[in-house]
Amino acid sequence: MYDFFSEYGIFLAKTVTLVVLFVGSILTIIVAASQNKKKPGEGEIEIEHLNEKLAHTTQGIKEAVFEKSLFEHEAKVEKKAEKEKHKATKHKKGQPYHDDGRKRMFVLNFDGDIRASDVASLRETISAVLTIARPEQDEVVVKLESGGGMVHSYGLAASQLQRITSKQINLTVCVDEVAASGGYMMACTANKILAAPFAIVGSIGVVAQIPNFHRLLKKNDIDYEVLTAGEYKRTMTVFGENTEEGRKKFVHDLNETHDLFKDYIHQQRPELDLSQVANGDVWYGVQAMDLGLIDAIKTSDEYLMDACDESDVYLVTYEVKTGFMDKLGEMVSIAAEKTTDRFLTRARRAEIERS
Repeated sequence: MYDFFSEYGIFLAKTVTLVVLFVGSILTIIVAASQNKKKPGEGEIEIEHLNEKLAHTTQGIKEAVFEKSLFEHEAKVEKKAEKEKHKATKHKKGQPYHDDGRKRMFVLNFDGDIRASDVASLRETISAVLTIARPEQDEVVVKLESGGGMVHSYGLAASQLQRITSKQINLTVCVDEVAASGGYMMACTANKILAAPFAIVGSIGVVAQIPNFHRLLKKNDIDYEVLTAGEYKRTMTVFGENTEEGRKKFVHDLNETHDLFKDYIHQQRPELDLSQVANGDVWYGVQAMDLGLIDAIKTSDEYLMDACDESDVYLVTYEVKTGFMDKLGEMVSIAAEKTTDRFLTRARRAEIERS
């Protein structure tokens, strides 16, 4: 009897703890949401000088690999050269700033989902870069990864990239894994497209998938009515009965969208044979190169490392800062989740032992 009450007491204590943590996490999240609502455009531009990062990494490797005397000698030579360079470019008070003419390269990231959500950050970083980039001298590199998504969302994303080329600033798009459909719509705006050998490129096509539950509702005697004003206000529906006329109009709209997509690709890369590449198919990088969809086979890492020899390379990101309550809410949620997992695991073990 004592063992029973002892186990029951432990079980009850764990249950109360779990409930308290759960309720606490919910309250924390609610408070955080009410106190820390982010306004559109709220965030900060962050810059990282990739040349310095690469130099620091190289220095660490040399220190580990080279003999001490050789390393110290090289370090002195490099330090002296750096001082001379700094002296030559140092700004003197009362004199205009000196432009040494060295090329600048600004690196932006775009990680696309179906809604192209990252366009919010992309537009901020592009706006920042355009305030300083020099036409026909500097370069913007976009590391792009996207399998495509909504037409209007990716149309806006592509238009953001065109802001760069319209200012006569060279634009290079690097594709390490995938730039398909809307992703390729963005990529084709560049002066130069680079892709890894097995990156997926293409998919110049349009697709729409719509489930329909009309027969299921009809089987269970459930009516569903779609009321519209306008002949083509709703051509296809999820719950109502679709008509052949509605399907034809929907397919017509898809074909029109595809034609607009092809026209856009042709404007950006007129040398492409659209009859060969605009059929919705995809290709690996080496195949895309043969078809003219890209300009060279090269990873973004290789391209940027090579660029550091002749250019000042900067990674530009837009970061939305999270407040204290946001971080606290996240920590409480993680703690509650871990506690729940441990509790359920122990409960299952206890059941197995009793059985």
